[in-house]
Amino acid sequence: MQTLWFKFYIMAFFLLSFAQAQSKKYTIHTVAFYNFENLFDTHDDPSTNDDEWTPTGVQNWTQEKYEQKLKNLSRVLSEIGTPENPNAPTIIGGCEIENRGVVEDLIKQSKLADFEYGIIHFDSPDKRGIDVALLYQKKHFKPTSYSNIPLFIYKNKLPVKEDKKEETEDDLELKVKNNNRIFTRDQLLVTGFLEDEEIHIIVNHWPSRSGGEKASSPFREAAANLNRKIIDSLQQINPNAKVITMGDLNDGPFNKSVKIALGAKSKKSEVPEFGVFNPFEEMANRGMGTIAFRDSWDIFDQIIITESLIKPDFSTYKYWKAGIFNRSYLIQTSGQYKGYPLRHSLTEVGFSDHFPVYIYLIKEMKL
Repeated sequence: MQTLWFKFYIMAFFLLSFAQAQSKKYTIHTVAFYNFENLFDTHDDPSTNDDEWTPTGVQNWTQEKYEQKLKNLSRVLSEIGTPENPNAPTIIGGCEIENRGVVEDLIKQSKLADFEYGIIHFDSPDKRGIDVALLYQKKHFKPTSYSNIPLFIYKNKLPVKEDKKEETEDDLELKVKNNNRIFTRDQLLVTGFLEDEEIHIIVNHWPSRSGGEKASSPFREAAANLNRKIIDSLQQINPNAKVITMGDLNDGPFNKSVKIALGAKSKKSEVPEFGVFNPFEEMANRGMGTIAFRDSWDIFDQIIITESLIKPDFSTYKYWKAGIFNRSYLIQTSGQYKGYPLRHSLTEVGFSDHFPVYIYLIKEMKL
C-alpha cells in the first residue's frame, strides 16, 4: 500500500509540475534593425552629397516616390516579429537616414502612428549625410541618456583600392579634412528602461567595403574595437549590464571585425563572462542572408547581445530567439536580381537592398 501511495505521489508531482510549466506566461518585446536604404527627402541639402535624391537628380526622386517609400518602410516595420508578437517592434534601429525629418515623416505613417514612436537621432559627418537612428515605443521604453560616439580613423591608414569590381554600394563616402581624419558614421548609444529594466543599445552602420573587402577591413575592425570599448565601459559600471549592439556591419558573422575584434560567439555555451553572443552566425551557416551580391548571400545586418541577456533565468528580460524578416513581398520576383531584396529602381519604388533582422526579449509574468 505504501508503494502504491508513493507512486501516486510521484505521478501527481510530475503532473502538477507539467501543468505549472504549461501555465507560464511571458511578456515579449521585439527588437529590430533595418537598413532603410537611401531614405532621403526630395530637398537638396547644400551641406551633403544628396543631389541624386532630388526631383532633378539621377534618381528622379519626386515627392510621390518619397511618399511611397515611406509607406513601404512603414508596412515592413509594423509587421516585423509577427505573428509571435502581434505588437510592432518596441525598439527599432535604422540606418541610411538622411535627417531627423525623414524619420518623423516615417513614424507618422498610418501603419505606425498608433504605436507612438519616439526618435533619437544625431547628424553624422558622413559625406552623404546618412545617419543612424533609434525608434522606440514611448509606452514601453524610456530613454535616460543617449550620445553619438565618433569613430576615429585616419587618411594615413587608408588602404589602396584592390578590386574595381568589388561592391561600392553604401560607400565609404568619406570626407577627409586637413587633419587626415576620415569621417564616417558615428555609433549611437542609448540607455533606457524597458519597462523597469535598464537596457543599453548601440546602433551601428560600419564603414563599407568600398575599395575591396580585404583592403577596407581595418575600418570595420576599428568600428568593432570602438563597439567593444563601449560595451566594456558599460560592464565596468555594471557587470550585469544588458547591452544590445545592432546594425549594418558591412561584414558577416565570420569576418574578423565580428569574430575577433568584437569577439562574438555563435553558441551560448561558448560565451564567456562579459562576452557577446551572435545568433545570426548559425543562420549564416545555414545559407541564410540579409543581403545578396553576385548571387552570394551574407548577413551584414546583425543583432549581438551580451552574456547577461542569455542567462537561463527569465525573471528578467532575456533573449529568446532571432530571425530575418524576409516576407515574399520584400523579394524581387523577376529579372536579373530575382530572389534578391526588392530595392528601389528608376521604374519601381521598392523597400531596401537589405532584409531587416530582429530578436525577441521575454520575461516570465508573475501570476
